[in-house]
Amino acid sequence: MIPLPTPQQLRFLTALAEHQHFGRAANACAVSQSTLSAGILTLERQLDAAILDRGAGKRVVFTPLGQDLVGRARTALAALTAVAEAAEAARAPLSGPLRLGVIPTIGPFLLPRLMPAMRTAFPGLRLYLREDLTSRLVERLEANRLDALLVALPCDCGGGETLAVARDEFLAALPPGHPLAAQEQIPISVLAGERLLLLEDGHCLRDQALAVCGLHAGRQDEFAATSLHTLVQMVAGGLGVTLLPRSAIAGGVTAGTELILRPLAGAGAWRTLGLVWRDGSPRAADYRSLGPVLAGVGRSLTDGGCGDATGLPPGAATG
Repeated sequence: MIPLPTPQQLRFLTALAEHQHFGRAANACAVSQSTLSAGILTLERQLDAAILDRGAGKRVVFTPLGQDLVGRARTALAALTAVAEAAEAARAPLSGPLRLGVIPTIGPFLLPRLMPAMRTAFPGLRLYLREDLTSRLVERLEANRLDALLVALPCDCGGGETLAVARDEFLAALPPGHPLAAQEQIPISVLAGERLLLLEDGHCLRDQALAVCGLHAGRQDEFAATSLHTLVQMVAGGLGVTLLPRSAIAGGVTAGTELILRPLAGAGAWRTLGLVWRDGSPRAADYRSLGPVLAGVGRSLTDGGCGDATGLPPGAATG
């Protein structure tokens, strides 16, 4: 009979692949470095196969077989977790821990309203949050380190299931005195001739803004912002114009500035806020049950009901 690896050995293996360092992997697994090293060595002897290239010095280098085993270990751990999750979901739906990933262009604006709503709707749910870029959140979801993601769709979600919860309109943000401020709506075509300020590469909002304006996604910028708050200050300083999602505006990203905000003319000037989870997750019904709460909070920020008749915050539509 073939000796099977233990879940702990598989966790050691996947942690080492993620952290590429024995010490950091051991910390992630809450064991000593010697325990993790011994666990990997035992696994190699048990399988009678080289998982690590021992000739690579202090660097962590996996053999081709080792790389293949890392992928299989992640799949096996996800399957084992699904067994426990299925039992937990049957006992008490929408209770216990939920590890939710959220992107930086949503989290600071949605979470202050979402957290109280979730506590009211699901008092038994314990929400743990991780903010990061979409690509890194998807990696954590696939590695079973997150349960679900709140992101902007469409995205490369690794084949996970998605649930759209709200449409988030883009508005043009202009510095005070900008010539375009005289228009009630900004034609999308004219933004191509403006200096369009964007978030740095890696933010999905960057690619979505470029797509709205019909510009190339591979464009390089001399200056790019690391957050929406920084982007707002760059526009306020007269360096250019940008597009902001209505949820961020309602969440106060332009507070304290004199930016001019204008709706965009034409169709397709929005992003979709959505929930993502692993395909086949036993808690899929739970995640779908979160949809109405997420949609309600999302609409409170995106339906244009937070200001005057244009849906803009008071004073933002004046030039």
